[in-house]
Amino acid sequence: MTQLPSQPDRQSIADAVREPLPLDQVDLADLDHFADGVTPWRMFHTLRHADPVHWQPEPAPNAGFWAVTRHADIARVDRDAETFTSTKFVNLEEVDEDQIKRRASLLELDGVRHRALRSLLQRQFGARVINSYTDFLRGLTATTLNAALAKGSFDFVKEVSADFPINVLARLLDVPPEDNQQLINWGNRIIGHTDPDYADVLLHSEESERYRDLPFRSPASLEVFAYGRELARQRRGGDAGDLVSKLVNEVPRDGVPLSDADFDNYFLLLVVAGNETTRHTISHAMLALLQHPDQLARLRDDPALIPGAVEEFLRWASPVYHFRRTATRDTELGGKRIKEGDKVVMWFASGNRDEEVFPDPYRFDVARRDNDHLTFGKGSPHLCLGNLLARTEIRILFEELVPRLADIKLAGEAPRVRSNFVNGIKHLPVEVTLA
Repeated sequence: MTQLPSQPDRQSIADAVREPLPLDQVDLADLDHFADGVTPWRMFHTLRHADPVHWQPEPAPNAGFWAVTRHADIARVDRDAETFTSTKFVNLEEVDEDQIKRRASLLELDGVRHRALRSLLQRQFGARVINSYTDFLRGLTATTLNAALAKGSFDFVKEVSADFPINVLARLLDVPPEDNQQLINWGNRIIGHTDPDYADVLLHSEESERYRDLPFRSPASLEVFAYGRELARQRRGGDAGDLVSKLVNEVPRDGVPLSDADFDNYFLLLVVAGNETTRHTISHAMLALLQHPDQLARLRDDPALIPGAVEEFLRWASPVYHFRRTATRDTELGGKRIKEGDKVVMWFASGNRDEEVFPDPYRFDVARRDNDHLTFGKGSPHLCLGNLLARTEIRILFEELVPRLADIKLAGEAPRVRSNFVNGIKHLPVEVTLA
């Protein structure tokens, strides 16, 4: 197995992050720093060691934020919703009260209302339901892999990483498979709102002001809303078990029905979160195995390692770089005075490379134990609702894929999404030889 030298391997990344990067060269607000697969890790490394709670200026109109980069500090912020609220938004964009009312999703709620909306779908993502999907997931995996591997040379992102999770989401939403590509395109256009290859309107452009009341300031959100509303119209009053039917026919525990805006934003969150993070984890995991053929060989020789390897895939991929909170009162964190109203940003990706928690954190090790990664959050009420489904999808995919591969090679560049929010791979060209 081989790799292209232009793709950073473990040794080059490990060496690069340990090269001194002056603190004044760290800029987590500069999206171009997140395009090469190395610079983000260098910045995080410098911050963890030199200034783990670091004030990061931002271009106007934003006011800057505290970058929290150590595992323990991230966990503290994530668990303390009273001091660090989600209700002022979880992305870096600064929004006013009117925007919050229009755009708030489950992610931007705390307390009773958050628990009530979360409970609407919690059972659908619980162990009993997810475990019942095993046969379906294996069948779907076989369909995806049969189509991709038969080509010999293909884009792993398009044919596998994106195709598999979106088919799962289509099943959960009970929408026809012919809509899959549209769902993928919507996710790309919305989450990729800072990447010119994806965005209809770039986030920081003047034109984006026209869409300031839409999620991610993306006009694609209007298309998702329209699609979801039509599904809601068809299913209102029914008793089906799909996610849309649950949202439109059940009343949250707090007794307050979903408003039209609540439904729009919840549905959009499902479309985006139900595809993007699993897709990018699968892509990063495959790239890591390409760059570490010894680890792929270990999985082939001992498939029992795969369930544990999923946790290393999630740590290594860190598909979401950060989530933001806002301080509700003056407080102290990491020796810094945080003022009420300050943005406090948890850089989960940095925490996933913290030497205090992960020995030799730049070593990709499919047999790593005690993998206390932060990819889904850390013990907070906002723990990713779909984490068990994501873990199950990733496990089954690699259980089915690894035995089929006699050889797999990287056949081109693996460009990243231009974003400091989502750690995404846009394309992953590969050549395979079947076992």
